[in-house]
Amino acid sequence: MIVVTGASGQLGRLVIAALLQKVPAGEIVAAVRNPAKVADLAARGVQVRQADYDQPASLAAAFKGADKLLLISASEVGRRVPQHRAVIDAAKAAGVGLLAYTSILHANTSPLPLATEHQETEALIRASGLPAVILRNSWYTENYLAGIPAALQYGVLLGSAGAGRIASAARADYAEAAAAVLTTDDQAGRIYELAGDESYTLAELAGEITQQSGKAVAYQDLPESEFKAALLGAGLPEALATLLAESDAGAAKGGLFDDGRQLSQLIGRPTTPLSKLVGQALG
Repeated sequence: MIVVTGASGQLGRLVIAALLQKVPAGEIVAAVRNPAKVADLAARGVQVRQADYDQPASLAAAFKGADKLLLISASEVGRRVPQHRAVIDAAKAAGVGLLAYTSILHANTSPLPLATEHQETEALIRASGLPAVILRNSWYTENYLAGIPAALQYGVLLGSAGAGRIASAARADYAEAAAAVLTTDDQAGRIYELAGDESYTLAELAGEITQQSGKAVAYQDLPESEFKAALLGAGLPEALATLLAESDAGAAKGGLFDDGRQLSQLIGRPTTPLSKLVGQALG
């Protein structure tokens, strides 16, 4: 039995969809805080169990009988470590045979402040003694595509990544990789650095948007503090604005680049091209 935490989230749903292509629905458990959000998965035969990172007793019940468990990193930055610790402890108590964790690209050396909680979680996993595999995901291309409407409206794509090259990939690519690892033997002890086959600068992304939309979009590089202020001015919450600005600054230092192509090797196909994803975002 394979348990996926955070299964109602964007990545979690895609992982479940990828697993359904490989194993019977009854062998998959969608562990979610609110089961009502995945009624559609239950209708397809997926087991749905209530699991709240902040309620350890719910985790013990959700993980019962699990052979493998995917811990999708929690979404609440700043609270991840205690939440992840609860999952790791419950997985150990349940006798889970393999724990997979979605970390961040080059977590051990990453310049992104976001990496700190991932480093601490990886350390907790090592200390637990659980057989584990670490999926160090680079950026989701969708994180940048969300800014396309504003870029088209104002003719400017704002950022703080300088000339840093970004090897992002589609969420669906990372989801397929997770499903591949969860359905393949002998994964314990492995660390995968997962990134897109191609890399780009934000200036090149602006050029791709220009080419496909027919509207001129230029990249404007800002100091991290000014980029954060612009995001706040656009109505983003403080925590998200901070995360995006810090991550761009990390990208400028090479924090989102990798050319090892481990992601495409895992999924058995090239990662989804940036041009295709931009086209989809433009509709």
